[in-house]
Amino acid sequence: MSVTRLEHDEEHDVLILGAGLSGVYSLYCLRNYFSSRRVKVLEAGTDVRGTWGETGTSYRTRFFVSCPGFLSSLTLPNIPGINVVAGQALHTSRWPAEFDVSHDFAGKRIGVVSTGATGTQTITAISKEPSIKSSSNVTYEQLFKQCAETLTGFLHAADPRQSLDVTEEERQALWEKLYNEPGFGKWLGVLSDTYTDRRANKLCSNSIANKIRPRVHDPITAESLTPRSHGFGTRRVPLESKYFEALKKPHVHLFDLQQATLDEVTPTGIGTNVGILPDLDILIFATGFDAITGAFSAISWRGKDGRPLISTCQEEHESATWPGQRPRTFLGLTVPAMPNMFMVLGPHQPFGNGTRSIEHAVKVISDLLVFCKEHSVTYIEPREEAVERWTEYVIECSEALVLVREVDSWMIGINRNVKGKSMKSVVRYSRSAIEYRKWCREGGEGGWKDFVLIKEGEGADRSGKAEGVV
Repeated sequence: MSVTRLEHDEEHDVLILGAGLSGVYSLYCLRNYFSSRRVKVLEAGTDVRGTWGETGTSYRTRFFVSCPGFLSSLTLPNIPGINVVAGQALHTSRWPAEFDVSHDFAGKRIGVVSTGATGTQTITAISKEPSIKSSSNVTYEQLFKQCAETLTGFLHAADPRQSLDVTEEERQALWEKLYNEPGFGKWLGVLSDTYTDRRANKLCSNSIANKIRPRVHDPITAESLTPRSHGFGTRRVPLESKYFEALKKPHVHLFDLQQATLDEVTPTGIGTNVGILPDLDILIFATGFDAITGAFSAISWRGKDGRPLISTCQEEHESATWPGQRPRTFLGLTVPAMPNMFMVLGPHQPFGNGTRSIEHAVKVISDLLVFCKEHSVTYIEPREEAVERWTEYVIECSEALVLVREVDSWMIGINRNVKGKSMKSVVRYSRSAIEYRKWCREGGEGGWKDFVLIKEGEGADRSGKAEGVV
């Protein structure tokens, strides 16, 4: 699907920002209810999946659906000299389209910074290990139904038993089964108290550590690959195929940033507090993203009375809708002081299977917009009391994940490479996706009374109370 670049201003019923999965699906669904010519998706690239920039074109729209992606605003390490690499420097989210791994990496000295989800996959691919393939005869309908019945939207459901209520043999049998299965089962299918009870998490963490050692052989490397600062599953768990085996190869070396610091990038290598690492031809930053709120920080959003969404300076902090990048939303779909704006996979939406969350969010937004169309509503904004109720509930839900909240990670709003993100904040809904869908369903059944809904031709007073509310 190509995306048209416009040289003139246009008016639309619905404007969609971003042509990734959430944007394309929003376009697909909303064109069933509005004229296809009155619903448009904006994308900076020449096709879907592009990156955003400024073209000078302006648009007018009645409703706006924001789909920039919750992992789209890249981050680089906050270290000196990052732009002085003599060879080629790449970020994994901005891979050159013409890049051929088998050709362009051949015979090169390559450094990969970070061993998160992307780093583990990048290292495995560069080391030329074949990935594991599996097949299934389960239909999509069966899979989607199964996903809808779990807490996270994945196929995997936690074992309802408590860790200390079962025998050591039963625990080991479960962990062995999960470890040998593909997917996130080893993270999400564990015993139910794994992320709320310190003893339970320690048992699970030890089980995973015992799996790493025989796959690596070298005890020093194995120790470096075994986190001591946090328990298993309290950060996002990367999936891997042959990652540990790749680190055994003689031409692959692991540099442990738990034991040393990365101080600077030089034209010929990387400087650390224990010396300069070998010269590199290609330096790859697998350093991830300014997650969840980052894509919103990259755009200057202005709501009612010019109110900023996110403060970009101290002067804006008090007036910002999200002061200090601490989101306030209703259902993670709408924002106070930003009328007629909706978010797909934004802050305070369910943590888990992103695709399933996108599908549900787009359905709810579509239902809301159809309601507005059928009732001639031209203004919709969440009520302040609804925003407070939902935001407080999201914070309350997060407090149950005791061990997760003790660990600094993007899942609790921390990214030390991003200014203003050194303090913990609640950026995601962390309870059951089933319960979240119930919240949304009850809102619709009640006629969306948690929103100020103003019909065409009617207005609202300065206090925000609407006249002609549906």
